[in-house]
Amino acid sequence: MRHFSIGILWRLTILTLLLAAFAYFVLQKQWFLSFFILVGIAISFYLLFSYVTSVNRKLARFFESVRYADFAVKFRADNKLGKSFEEVNNQLNGVLDAFRQARAEKEANLHYINTIVQHVNVGLLSFDASGKIELINNAAFRTLGIYRLRNISELSNSVHIGLYEILKDLPSGGKTLYITSNEQQITINSTTVSLRGRVIKLVSLQNIQSELQEKELDAWQNLTKVLRHEIMNSVTPIVSLASTMREIIEIDLSEKTEIKETVDDLKEALQTIENRSKGIMNFVNAYREFTTIPKPVFTETTAKQLVGNLTNLILPQIKAKGISLQTNIKQDFSLIVDNEQIDMVLINLMKNAIEAVENKLNPEIKISIYQSDNQRFIEVSDNGSGIEPEAIEKIFIPFYTTKKTGSGIGLSLSRQIMQIHGGNLKVISKVGEGSKFLVIF
Repeated sequence: MRHFSIGILWRLTILTLLLAAFAYFVLQKQWFLSFFILVGIAISFYLLFSYVTSVNRKLARFFESVRYADFAVKFRADNKLGKSFEEVNNQLNGVLDAFRQARAEKEANLHYINTIVQHVNVGLLSFDASGKIELINNAAFRTLGIYRLRNISELSNSVHIGLYEILKDLPSGGKTLYITSNEQQITINSTTVSLRGRVIKLVSLQNIQSELQEKELDAWQNLTKVLRHEIMNSVTPIVSLASTMREIIEIDLSEKTEIKETVDDLKEALQTIENRSKGIMNFVNAYREFTTIPKPVFTETTAKQLVGNLTNLILPQIKAKGISLQTNIKQDFSLIVDNEQIDMVLINLMKNAIEAVENKLNPEIKISIYQSDNQRFIEVSDNGSGIEPEAIEKIFIPFYTTKKTGSGIGLSLSRQIMQIHGGNLKVISKVGEGSKFLVIF
């Protein structure tokens, strides 16, 4: 404070001298000099006032910087006025540094939380009482099939006409099921939070279609295991006995001519039993792979390489049948998959497409590679007769088939492989126009 006191004293001294000089020249009636001295008195008084109130101005600047979160302000200008001034400046700068660090930590935490929110697989969105979106993550955009949403009222102008009313009216703690226009089943959970006096509704959107498909697949697999076990236990001894009896007839009774005709009939009957029993066993064994898909061995490849391998394998058959094949690579992408299993999926789709266009006048099959809405696609489409609407979802049920020949296991096995790879297999079809199978990664 010594420097501050000295500063006040010499400013007061100058002001006193100027006042005395002003009184003297007024008495001497020297008005011109009196005027200049009066100006000097005003300036000295202003400087003294500013000097004395510098701490107040400093505090005002400090509170203003805190109010507007401007923590770049520094207080050093009056450090030379004394140790106490330097200590005050250091304390003020220390408080601002603490605020600045707290804000940096808050922003880092918000960025960290936002990163987590954007990477979760469950769609999340929050909105205020007016419907204005406060937060929405990428999973919500993917689930709803949109790329922008500023207010939930915009949903009423999209394909999700009924969703707006659901989100607006769903109470806190409420849960409901929403079915989209393309038959996707989405569970919606809602809760409300109070944020600085504002009521914010937080909603989660989860597509349970793939989970339902997995449960359905598990049920069919379990049923298949039971059926296979029971059928094999029943058929195996029949095959063994039929084979043994056929050998007895051929070796022990074939020489007795008096019963030769009867033996031949019995032999034929046993042969039929054995053949049909072996056919059932082969039929059951063919489905064993449905419940015993080996664990995938992941390697890095590209969609273009997968499609290249497919066309090299299937091209001779396509040419022989006079089918036109087009390959459209809009945007290639890298994949980490089990090549053999994905090849199996693509080959199965290609075989189905070939069978679908066999009776068409100008048969065409098209393979496309592209990316859309953070998903990667290999698409196999044909201009065949299409699939009846009631059969669209049934074609993925094990053993269901619309063909005269076929096991009905190919598409269900293909979807299972895609689910193991974290993807999916979907179909879009119109009767008379053809079908489009989407391999989604």
